[in-house]
Amino acid sequence: MSKELERILERLDQVLPPPPPATDWKASIAFRWRSSGRRGYPGWLQPVRQVHRIKLADLRGIDKQIERVEQNTRQFLEGKPANNVLLTGARGTGKSSIVKGLLHKYSRQGLRLIEVEKNDLVDLPTIVDQVAPRPERFLLFCDDLSFHGAEEGYIALKVALDGSISTTSENLLIYATSNRRHLMPEYMTENLETKYVGDEIHPGETVEEKISLSERFGLWVTFYPFDQDEYLDIVEQWLKSFGAASGEKAREEALQWALQRGSRSGRVAYQFARDWAGRNAKKK
Repeated sequence: MSKELERILERLDQVLPPPPPATDWKASIAFRWRSSGRRGYPGWLQPVRQVHRIKLADLRGIDKQIERVEQNTRQFLEGKPANNVLLTGARGTGKSSIVKGLLHKYSRQGLRLIEVEKNDLVDLPTIVDQVAPRPERFLLFCDDLSFHGAEEGYIALKVALDGSISTTSENLLIYATSNRRHLMPEYMTENLETKYVGDEIHPGETVEEKISLSERFGLWVTFYPFDQDEYLDIVEQWLKSFGAASGEKAREEALQWALQRGSRSGRVAYQFARDWAGRNAKKK
């Protein structure tokens, strides 16, 4: 009988995933949540070996947004009340760069970042349990967040933000970026559900449901497309950071670069500056 049990245990060892590795908290200032992909089996926090370091001072045209998010983050680091943050608006305007810049600036004060894919948000309670005993302060970061319905991640995030007897730990906030204010696609047919009672407008249930998630973020920060002068200012800043000379020719090519891509975003400015700096770098 014991030999039979041993054979069964051997088969189970071959089928079951190995236990998750212990988190090396000293290995990095940023971590990625790796899901086991199987219900009932915990995931783990993987240190990011090469952290994308960006300075807040390198970001142009979003001073007010930086000020608002940085103030909230300082409150959090000081143990004061602070809000979960939703950064929304035009693509390539620096939403995720602000979060990376905050990590670079405040990591010595104990700030840490945990990047989580939207499909892994169902593991939020497990992540909270792992970081709750730690002395560091964690930003749980969801980049380019959007949902197409009541997905598991949508429900888990909604509950974690506000709506359950349990909550996130005192040393964790959720920072998310999205191109959509309400995190879900909106359709013309949903407006047909709107009812008018006298002078009052009552949105339909579908619209209310979509608004309910974004409303659970305590702080909304909106980003807008850059005009031409702001775009060129960003180009000049990145050229300076790459040690490349700027001038009229660089400005002209930067505008052509933006025209070809149909966008004057900060991301496009950064990409042009890298290209220009590379093409015009002095040979070593």
